[in-house]
Amino acid sequence: MLTLTRSESSATGQIDRRFHLHSQTNLHRHQQQGPLVIARGDGIYVIDEQGQEYIEGMSGLWCASLGFSNQRLVEAAHHQFNVLPYYHTFNHRVSEVTARLAERVAVLSDMPEAKVFFACSGSEANDSMVKMAWAYHRARGNPQKRKVIAHQKGFHGSTVMGATLSGLPNMHAAFGLPLDGVIRIECPHHYRNGLPEESEVEFRDRLIADLQRRIESEGAENIAAFISEPIMGAGGVIVPPTGYFAAVQALLKRHDILMLSDEIICGFGRTGRWFGHQNMGFTPDMKACAKSLSAGYQPISCAVVSGSVYEVLELQSQQLNGFGHGFTYSGHPVAAAVALEALDIYQEMGLPAHNLGMGKVLHEALSPLLEHPLIGEVRGIGLLAGLELVADKNTRAFFPASLAIGAQVELAARKQGLIVRNMGDSIALAPPFIITPEQIQAMVERLTAALNDVYQSIGQRP
Repeated sequence: MLTLTRSESSATGQIDRRFHLHSQTNLHRHQQQGPLVIARGDGIYVIDEQGQEYIEGMSGLWCASLGFSNQRLVEAAHHQFNVLPYYHTFNHRVSEVTARLAERVAVLSDMPEAKVFFACSGSEANDSMVKMAWAYHRARGNPQKRKVIAHQKGFHGSTVMGATLSGLPNMHAAFGLPLDGVIRIECPHHYRNGLPEESEVEFRDRLIADLQRRIESEGAENIAAFISEPIMGAGGVIVPPTGYFAAVQALLKRHDILMLSDEIICGFGRTGRWFGHQNMGFTPDMKACAKSLSAGYQPISCAVVSGSVYEVLELQSQQLNGFGHGFTYSGHPVAAAVALEALDIYQEMGLPAHNLGMGKVLHEALSPLLEHPLIGEVRGIGLLAGLELVADKNTRAFFPASLAIGAQVELAARKQGLIVRNMGDSIALAPPFIITPEQIQAMVERLTAALNDVYQSIGQRP
């Protein structure tokens, strides 16, 4: 077992606490405890400034899909820095490498006549989809179609619109969010939200009936789009019931509501298909991608737009003399070069079939944890897994929030040399695609030891 070292006294820790305002962090607690300073990476491992090594079971933030030391990606960036370190995509301009990446993504997209808009983050890509949905309906004579349907516990980014779309209250209170215009619907998690004795099929049908009623009450003429992650990552790695999204899409089509797929986590092979919507049996009108697009080595995202939506936007831009949206770093050539190399590596690896096989290894290794007294459910697809922490396996009762059980498991895992993600009562795993079966077994052994440590610490023994 590792002994965690506190970093507040290190030079880097002191600098960080003095000058750095962290993302998604308890700022007061950070001033007290300081950061975990990661100094370098090697394959699926990261090493802190004290030399302690951790299996990075979350690929950083779901994104370092090729690990932390892939030299081909480094060399791709270095080459592009020498050739053309920056150019933009405004006013009919583009770098050669950006155009080639657009072609690659469009071909992989499984969307008819797709066009690709580039940005730098998943939040920007989701914001862009909403703006394009508004533009689409406005161009077709329906400017009142503005509302967006989104799930409780969904996560769509930290920008104003991304946080508004997200169904996570901790992202709202400090900022006076969400803005008006989001229709919040129930999270499609049968384990937590199913009624007593309600089957998964009955749960699915109830949610679809509820969605129909919400559309009728809000007025379909006022609704622009529906957005969801195929598998809801930050909400707890929630896998919806079979057939849920196909039924949703059929309902949306009847009401002229666009379907937007947030593929930030699921996209580019993590689920054992190129995109999560392929697992779930629907084809979106637009989808947002990021994270594994460049394996996290460069900030890049995209919104993939179907041909039917693009045709409307093109005609509108002709009428308005321009498409009034974009970013300084959209299609940045260095990021594009790294993403192209990542896609080359994925195809050489045999993705997505490789991740489908490794996902089976992962879920087989995790399945014995269903017998652990702290675990109520193990769920996921491919190299994406979530474990539900429960105080009582029979009643599925939550632990008291004051116990911070997820944070306890996360810290205990770090003591075992494993980094996981806690989302309150859920623990997430999303390891790099390059993980081996032996490393998966080591990861699960460390997680099991952490669960045992926490179970013992709260006064019980497995």
